[in-house]
Amino acid sequence: MLSRHPDWACEAVTAIAADAERGPGGWLTLRYRITARPGRLVVPPPAAPQRTDELWRHTCFEAFVRPAEGERYYEFNLAPSGEWAAYSFDGYRDRMAPLEGVAEPQIGWTVVEDGFELWTELELPQAAFAPWTVGLSAVIEEAGGRTSYWALAHPPGEADFHHSDGFALDLPAS
Repeated sequence: MLSRHPDWACEAVTAIAADAERGPGGWLTLRYRITARPGRLVVPPPAAPQRTDELWRHTCFEAFVRPAEGERYYEFNLAPSGEWAAYSFDGYRDRMAPLEGVAEPQIGWTVVEDGFELWTELELPQAAFAPWTVGLSAVIEEAGGRTSYWALAHPPGEADFHHSDGFALDLPAS
């Protein structure tokens, strides 16, 4: 379960369940299940699946993946619209660059009785056989423009998905 950062109220969403599972050869399957109050959650409209920056400005789901060795990590942003982004960092917020050589993720989502589910598979060939530490998070936009931040774990202070405290899920090598 993701928890809401205490400094950011949210009336639209009551719960977010998130799960990550490794597949063979560097694949990562992600699922997010959002329980929401009707009419309060803003979901980006469908768009052409393409790499797009600044998805975090609206409802989107994020995964941060760090191989067990070293400081380098990867960030994936996934929007219900089908748009996505992938970045690499040499260390904490250091030398951000587009992550090249990854397959375009196929993002699927469906409306369920009390919210919606989003799922995808991501390719991480650069770290295919290493153990991973993962941070799962979400940015939620509500009707009226308020935004809240959700994660497996939050560091003290401001919301910061890049902080090492957020990398709270260990996935052994496949």
